[in-house]
Amino acid sequence: MWLLIAGLLLFLGIHSVRVAAPEVRASIIEKRGEGPWRGIYSVMSLAGITLLVWGYGQARFENQFFYTTPQWLNHLQVLLMVPVMILLVSSQLPIGHIKRVVKNPMMIAVKIWAVGHLLVNADLASFLLFGTFLAWAVLLTIDMKRRSEPLPQDVSVKSDVLSVVIGLVLWGAVAFWLHELLIGVPVIA
Repeated sequence: MWLLIAGLLLFLGIHSVRVAAPEVRASIIEKRGEGPWRGIYSVMSLAGITLLVWGYGQARFENQFFYTTPQWLNHLQVLLMVPVMILLVSSQLPIGHIKRVVKNPMMIAVKIWAVGHLLVNADLASFLLFGTFLAWAVLLTIDMKRRSEPLPQDVSVKSDVLSVVIGLVLWGAVAFWLHELLIGVPVIA
């Protein structure tokens, strides 16, 4: 369980610097430049996600289960991941109608992903992993609303089309292949 906790702290910690310690980020960029900051950010993110996945995998063997979830929730979870993938892709593209309406598609995607996984995983490691991500996304959303900037009026329909197409392809790849390959658990057992 300690690897999972260390991974959460490292991954979410580096992803929270802009909110929790903006002066640290600004200081590093000022002294060393944008490139080294991105390098530090990338290395810490990769180390955090590696520890997180490894720790979650290990925690499954020493895990404590709280209750049994009904099978139909697995199907709901699979469906919830469709908008998650579309929103994730949308967050990385120029502003389209999806991004304009949702405002922060990445945080909405993280929240849906976390809630969906909490619906089907009734164990301590999952509560820790997905509950922490959910709390983090809620806190970041609150902070982003405080310092929200108006979005440009011009939107790209091409971004919306790409978001849906790439999101569906990504969803299919994760649902039918990548989830089991990377996480070791089939989407629907």
